[in-house]
Amino acid sequence: MWLDRLAGQSASPASSQPPSRGYSPAPRRSASGQGPYMTSQQRPGLSQRNSSLSLASSDSSASSLLASSRRAAGSNLKQTTTAYTGPDPVDILGSLLDNGTRSSSAYTITSEDLTATFDFDGLSLQSIALSEEPIPTRLEHRGQQSIDEHKQDKAKFEDLHQSIQACDKILASVESNLASFRNDLATVSADIETLQARSAALSVRLDNRKAVEKGLGPAVEELSVSPVVVAKIADGHIDETWVKALSEVDKRNTAYKKVESSAERNKGLLDLGPLLEKLVQKAVERIRDFLVAQIKALRSPHINAQIIQQQNFLKFKDLFSFLHKHHPTLANEICLAYMNTMRWYYANQFTRYETALKKIKLHVLDKLDVLGNEDTSRRGAALTSSKIAGPPHDAFNIGRRIDILRTSNQAAISSYLAEEDQSTHYLEAPFRNFNLALMDNVTAEYTFLASFFSPALSYSTISRHFTYIFDPTLQLGQTLTRNLIAETYDAIGLMLCVRLTQRFQFELQRRKIPAADGYMNGTSMLLWPRLQFVMNAHCESVRALTTALPTRPPPKADQAKLSTAPHVVTQRFGQLLHGILSMCAEAGDDEPVVTSLRRLRSEMEAFLTKYSTAFGTEKRKRERFLYTNYSLILTIISDAGGKLAVEEQEHFEGLKMAFQEAA
Repeated sequence: MWLDRLAGQSASPASSQPPSRGYSPAPRRSASGQGPYMTSQQRPGLSQRNSSLSLASSDSSASSLLASSRRAAGSNLKQTTTAYTGPDPVDILGSLLDNGTRSSSAYTITSEDLTATFDFDGLSLQSIALSEEPIPTRLEHRGQQSIDEHKQDKAKFEDLHQSIQACDKILASVESNLASFRNDLATVSADIETLQARSAALSVRLDNRKAVEKGLGPAVEELSVSPVVVAKIADGHIDETWVKALSEVDKRNTAYKKVESSAERNKGLLDLGPLLEKLVQKAVERIRDFLVAQIKALRSPHINAQIIQQQNFLKFKDLFSFLHKHHPTLANEICLAYMNTMRWYYANQFTRYETALKKIKLHVLDKLDVLGNEDTSRRGAALTSSKIAGPPHDAFNIGRRIDILRTSNQAAISSYLAEEDQSTHYLEAPFRNFNLALMDNVTAEYTFLASFFSPALSYSTISRHFTYIFDPTLQLGQTLTRNLIAETYDAIGLMLCVRLTQRFQFELQRRKIPAADGYMNGTSMLLWPRLQFVMNAHCESVRALTTALPTRPPPKADQAKLSTAPHVVTQRFGQLLHGILSMCAEAGDDEPVVTSLRRLRSEMEAFLTKYSTAFGTEKRKRERFLYTNYSLILTIISDAGGKLAVEEQEHFEGLKMAFQEAA
């Protein structure tokens, strides 16, 4: 504010110029106010330049005063000032506030004034003397004008002085504030130093605590039990969180046992021991109650055991491991209770299923359904447990029965559908359904036992437990097989059962269920001997038929009535051979059925050869008869595949070619 005033005042004297005078030979006064006869000494305080300097001097004086006052206040804040070497501001202000009148004795003539050159603008002294405005008058007017200007400047400088005083007061207030700020800053600095010292001390304490925690942390972590874990074990619901808490308790108990066995024992360890023991006992108690409740649920009617096993047992399999580790006796009792329950469960379920399968109507093939019985093709009977007659059947043609080996349906028929089924089946239908259901349940149970009871129990122990559980059920399956094959002469059905058993064995091996191998081997030992017995019966029937033929040719009248068409036994043999070869496509040549087939083939060739002697001396008709029979057999077995089928086809092709000339 006051700086703007100062700028206005400094510009004002420059613009205050004397009015233009008339023509005069005297030289014009310069801007400094010196006349042509003035000496080189300047009069301080009268010129405009002196005024400007005075303003600058006042400003500098004010700065100097402020700096000196700050130093006097004793401030230690760093200040940057410039030393003032000009005239004393008091003298300048005194000269400015003077009336502007000086005695004529202040002006003296020097040697420079004597040598000065004056410019009269080409006028002579006479012309100057005769001018209208006398020089003394103009000089008086000029002096009077300068006095007026100084009077005007006096008020301005007084205003400036007041402004400077106001600024001094403001600066004094600023200085007081700065001093207060300096004191506050010193206090803050002291606080910061205190905080730094405390921070350093805390850092040292933190480093020490970390070092201690690093050494003691693992030991404390191993031996401490969270109250949350204790509350969860004691009162919490058994779920995934409860299992995690149980795992933590087991870990702490293991660490406690390890430390307890060593020589290092402390008071904290002694205090923790009883708590851990009680907590383990509480966990054992709750595990016992939980497992017993689940075992009771397995005895509920119409319950699916596999659902309970998956959702309530396998989900909490760690519970049994904990129980077996901390209370083996109780764990064995729980295991025995489960085994007895599942033993009853499977025996009950499969007994009901076997009862339902017994209601299926079956074709009965007895000792009359052999190759040597000429009336077999005209006989048809289907007997069930109630001896109800059924539709006729073909004992030697495999037909669509082989589809049971090619089907992709791996589901067994349900009890309800078995009881409601009114169609008639062969013996392989109930055999397949029972053993397929048994295989699925065996797989599920063994997988469950291996998952739930391990690693607490070894796999050999688990296999013994499995055998104990399924022993009645497996005996039931072998009893069913014995009943199905006991009196049957169905070689095709027996061979189908053999192939089904082999497939079940391969599937169990693929599923890695070794516990059922004994049952499958036992079933095979039931099927193969019966199949050999039936094949021997066919051989004996053909041999008996051969023996029954006359040794001498019949009379010529009877020979003329004989036909060279294939014999009915030939067709049966071809169909039976085709059926067995179809089921041996992937088998080797070391199976018992191969030997039986070759025996039966030999008996069939002997029968045809002896039967051809009935044509007597007609060699051509005899050979034609043999050709048509061997050709029929070759035609029937031509679509069979496998190594054994190729051997049989080559054999009968050779026999056919031997009698081809007679055709």
